[in-house]
Amino acid sequence: MAPDGGRVRREPLEYLEEAWRVLRLSVRCPTRVPTWDAIVLTAASPAQAELYQLHLERAQRNGTIGEKTVVLAVPDPEGKRIGSGAATVNALRALAHRLQDDLEHNSSGEGFGQHSSGQGLAAMIRPFADPRMRVLLLHTGGDSKRVPWANSIGKAFIPLPFLAADDPDGSILTLFDHILAISASVLQSFSNKGGLLIMTGDVLPCFDGSSITLPENGAVVITVPASLARAAKHGVILGSQGHENTTSDLPLVVNLLQKPSATEMVEKGAVLADGRALLDTGIFVVRGAAFSNLVEFALLDPNPVGDILATGDEVSLYEEIAGAWVLARHGWLASRPLGKKLIDALGSSRLYHHCAEELEFLHFGTSSEVLDHLAEDHKGRVLRNQFSAISGSLMCEVAPSACVIGCDIQTNVSVGEGSLVFSCTLVEGVRIGSGCVATGLTSRNPESKFALPDRHCLWRVPVSIGIENAQVILCCGIDDDPKVSSASGGTICGGQWAKFMSDRGISKCDLWGPDVQENLWNAKLFPVVTAQEKGCKFAMWLMGVSWGIFDGKSLLSLWRDCRRLSLGDLHSHIDFNELNQEVSDHIATLAGGFLKASIVCGSLGRNVAQLCRSIALGREEIVAKVLQESRSLIAEPKWANAIFVPSSRVYQALTDICEAAGDAHPVSDAWVWNAVAEETSAAVGQSHIEEDRGATSSSGTSEDCEASSFTGERNESAVSTRTGGMGEFAASTSKGVVRSRIELPVRLDIVGGWSDTPPWSIERVGCVLNMAVQLDGLSPLCAEVVLHRGGTGVSISDEAGNSITIDDIRTIQPPFSSDDKFRLVKAALVVTGFTNKTSIATSERLEIATCSNVPRGSGLGVSSILAAAVVKGLLEVKQDNTSSDNVARLVLVLEQIMGTGGGWQDQIGGVYPGIKCTTSIPGRPMTLKVEHVPVSDVLREELRSRMLVVFTGQVRLAHTVLQIVVRRYLQHDARLIAAIKRLTVLAKLGEAAFAANDLNTIGSIMTEAWRLHQELDPNCSNTFVDSLFQKVQHLSCGHKLVGAGGGGFAIFIGKNKDATQEMKSLLQSVGPPVQVYRWNLFEPEFKADPDGH
Repeated sequence: MAPDGGRVRREPLEYLEEAWRVLRLSVRCPTRVPTWDAIVLTAASPAQAELYQLHLERAQRNGTIGEKTVVLAVPDPEGKRIGSGAATVNALRALAHRLQDDLEHNSSGEGFGQHSSGQGLAAMIRPFADPRMRVLLLHTGGDSKRVPWANSIGKAFIPLPFLAADDPDGSILTLFDHILAISASVLQSFSNKGGLLIMTGDVLPCFDGSSITLPENGAVVITVPASLARAAKHGVILGSQGHENTTSDLPLVVNLLQKPSATEMVEKGAVLADGRALLDTGIFVVRGAAFSNLVEFALLDPNPVGDILATGDEVSLYEEIAGAWVLARHGWLASRPLGKKLIDALGSSRLYHHCAEELEFLHFGTSSEVLDHLAEDHKGRVLRNQFSAISGSLMCEVAPSACVIGCDIQTNVSVGEGSLVFSCTLVEGVRIGSGCVATGLTSRNPESKFALPDRHCLWRVPVSIGIENAQVILCCGIDDDPKVSSASGGTICGGQWAKFMSDRGISKCDLWGPDVQENLWNAKLFPVVTAQEKGCKFAMWLMGVSWGIFDGKSLLSLWRDCRRLSLGDLHSHIDFNELNQEVSDHIATLAGGFLKASIVCGSLGRNVAQLCRSIALGREEIVAKVLQESRSLIAEPKWANAIFVPSSRVYQALTDICEAAGDAHPVSDAWVWNAVAEETSAAVGQSHIEEDRGATSSSGTSEDCEASSFTGERNESAVSTRTGGMGEFAASTSKGVVRSRIELPVRLDIVGGWSDTPPWSIERVGCVLNMAVQLDGLSPLCAEVVLHRGGTGVSISDEAGNSITIDDIRTIQPPFSSDDKFRLVKAALVVTGFTNKTSIATSERLEIATCSNVPRGSGLGVSSILAAAVVKGLLEVKQDNTSSDNVARLVLVLEQIMGTGGGWQDQIGGVYPGIKCTTSIPGRPMTLKVEHVPVSDVLREELRSRMLVVFTGQVRLAHTVLQIVVRRYLQHDARLIAAIKRLTVLAKLGEAAFAANDLNTIGSIMTEAWRLHQELDPNCSNTFVDSLFQKVQHLSCGHKLVGAGGGGFAIFIGKNKDATQEMKSLLQSVGPPVQVYRWNLFEPEFKADPDGH
């Protein structure tokens, strides 16, 4: 918070970053985080709507739109301009028909989106009966006059590489993707209720959308304070001074002013105390009866939009529709098109406003604004070279501030400062100046090179005019306003029209017909050609770069002989399907090149799965060729003995390629996991399991051997001096019986989990901060091992009464079934060498009993710590190396044998006492460094009074989660790698915070770690757990579930002692299965309060 109590203003992309986190969660786990039931885009024409529909479906495949979300692009009827208000009505009517079609084809009767409704078809479409229905409507139609190069792709789909470095092999991000993220943030303010969110496609509003206050019934417009000079160019909201005469906590909108002068704003009372006015952002949320009434109006018969088509009028969302919700506007509205009908249908609801003071507009209304936003550094959050291949980069000059996106750049090419180059192949000799835009120029013909002067645009568009390969190469100046006439100072390529025409010998009649406004929009400048190189010659001539001859003729003569189009003509002639396919083929070819280079270079450092998804966008023949070549390359024999690439990654890459190609897998998933297990075994210093299972070192140090003497009494000194706190144990021998009992605490992980898990921990540095704790004053995990000098075989039992006897211990061999209740003990026998032919005398028998007083899958590391207890007990009776380091290593191998894929942090957490920060250093063998964090009396008391350990009752085993995360790691998922790297950094920061007795910082670190865990696995929590965190959020400075797999225990740190007591009472009031446990740090040298915590 700011010192005055206000909200701290953050950098715009910080809001966007948080919004993306919410979007990913909502798409991947909609049961926890709401997602849109329907997303509707408006389009200027049916052809553009087809392109937008393809964009929507691609976004769905890419994971930015939920798989169950209905997506629909709706063209303005008859391709006519009807205004944003009529387009809203038209879009809702089209959505209703789409819902009707879906219901008629849904034999199960399941309702729309994620919800089901048994209220029938009529109820569903009038008004989408389910009160939780959530609809996003984006106005993305129009002809992009001020951003003419975006006219073909749609302004909402211009490339915008904000935050793209988080996933460099992912799909190319667009303005639309970022708007989706902001909309996901706004959706969280809906509180699981329905409504309609309306936004525009040329503005990225960066703000905390989740903090909006919404009424149960009515419409809300988001406002932001602005200077009077800025407000005079937009709509202005006149809000009430309080909440009088409203049923909402929001201020009422009492009037709407459209582009008012400063004098008018003063006279109307629209000027705030600080001299600013409230700007209408164009973001509306419509809820309750207001939403129902709007839908019912859209479904009127006859169609109200028909009135607009008949008269040629336009209806604005910001004037007519919004005016219907504002009493003061009814008098004006009654004389407007559809005015009386709007008042009758919508006039009973009211318009409120929410002032988002932190909101910052990133407006993309002109080419210059687009380049300005891209030129900003945004604290390094703009990826300036995304999905591009730059051949011979030493022979190219690409300015650091230029954005090169989805491009193939050959040698001897230059791109100037602040330019945007998108979906291009730049052949040798291309020169692009500063502040330029080039897009769609994909020809590889050397003759298609061009020179683009500073602050110019050059773009290529396929057109449909009955000629094969028909296309137009267009150009203009960045600052040209196509709407301004030549007589009023309009420009062409940055210069005056008169000079432009004089220099080239062009006359007015060449450009404009009679009764046509003489401006750039209407000028028939651009020849239709069948080859890019010819179009580039014309474009350079128009820009004043080339004055030469083409094919022996003057360019002017050739130009006059060509069929030419104006910017205004272009939209109705664009071949949108061909445009989409060309872009897709271009991206697929680039992705194929990246994939093959990654294979040939031998690193597999790219995300193969992501690249395969990009390849799949191309034409069938391109996809088949690229994937076949890639599969052949990676399947070559040399990969069997690759030096730098682990086998697990090779198998995963081959699996991804074959899945993309639709081929039967030459390898199975088992090969991937077996490779991980073998690599882990090698890294922890063990030999190949199948060849020499459990061959452990028996050459413990003299200290180890001395401490392993069996005294028949609890060896308290061994807890602190020999093992550093291995746990409570006792070993005894008498009359041919050797007995060992190991009792261990559980662990609470503060931060760093996942970095301990192979293959991360055997390839990269891992770091985990955790603590050993007792529950209700006891160490809840126990293993008892008894070795009898007479008899054979092994008997195994657990606390649940399960038991088994195996006569020949040597028959215990992996792999073990996941349903085997005793696979943990069996795997322990393997790694400790008891299943070797010579490891145990034929006249010796083992009895092993395990006991756990906490549920497995609780997130406390129970399985691994119990495994450590069993391994420790077996080593004790065998008189082998019982050091904590050796036990931890063996348990790591044990988990690979079991197929659970676990890491080392659980056993470290239970084997070593107190709080410790453990670092793993990759190598052969891997090195574990355990650093104990000193616990002062102050810290101990702070923990005792402010930290709660709570069982949520939500139990889930981590095995499947581990496989998902490990698979993403093997695929080189950049976002996952970044998240785990951050967790390791947080672990060291947490160690320092503990040393400084700073529990508030520990709380912040825990909360950030919890966010990262949700990024790694959105299913690590559920709505019940989320509600617990939400219930005490005002009292907590930190919280998280423990464990990687979303187990049932959680840690809460209160803001202070009193807040913690209140938090404890609130959590206890929930009742079963929630339980607040008494806990204490496991510190053998420190005698805990017998009353516990």
